[in-house]
Amino acid sequence: MPRDGSQTRTRILDAAEALVLERGYGGMSVERVIRQAGITKGAFFYHFKTKEALARTLLERFDAMDRAALEDNHQRAVRLGSDALQRLLVFVGLFEEAFAELEQPYPGCLYAAYIYEAKLFDADTQRTLGSSFLRWRGVLRGMLDDIVAERGGGEALDLEALADMFTVVLEGAFITAKAVDDASVIARQLGEYRKYVELLFAAGR
Repeated sequence: MPRDGSQTRTRILDAAEALVLERGYGGMSVERVIRQAGITKGAFFYHFKTKEALARTLLERFDAMDRAALEDNHQRAVRLGSDALQRLLVFVGLFEEAFAELEQPYPGCLYAAYIYEAKLFDADTQRTLGSSFLRWRGVLRGMLDDIVAERGGGEALDLEALADMFTVVLEGAFITAKAVDDASVIARQLGEYRKYVELLFAAGR
């Protein structure tokens, strides 16, 4: 079978992601990536001309996986939910279930790692980071708008903040789980968010 270099490219990206999550972008040097990936310097520069090119490709890969997870779980929730509130509860529950399977704390979110050092990146990369959070806000806000349309009761709520809360809870849970070395924190926090949303709209049943 011919070798197309895709396995080496994947090893480079995997090594770079692990280093960024462990040390930050500033601590992810080309030399460290080469050592962790177990490749030659020539192999690295065959695939990526600069550290910046690697960082951009790494973000694009993560962004594609993130978008796919969001869209897949949203579509599943739409299929499984009988009404707007149940669709949102199923949506959160799908992520809760996935993170409940972790045996070790989640290594972290690449978006967050980049945002912590945002000034090191160009404008296009910063726009990608902002767009990713707006994408999650848009999906959650749309689901919340559907709940209010069906049940009412949204007058006293800041629906945009409630939509953002899903991401806020998730990102905070990643950090807390690592800090206390407890993988269960993430699923438990998502469970509390799910119950909170259900309680907010329970009166509209």
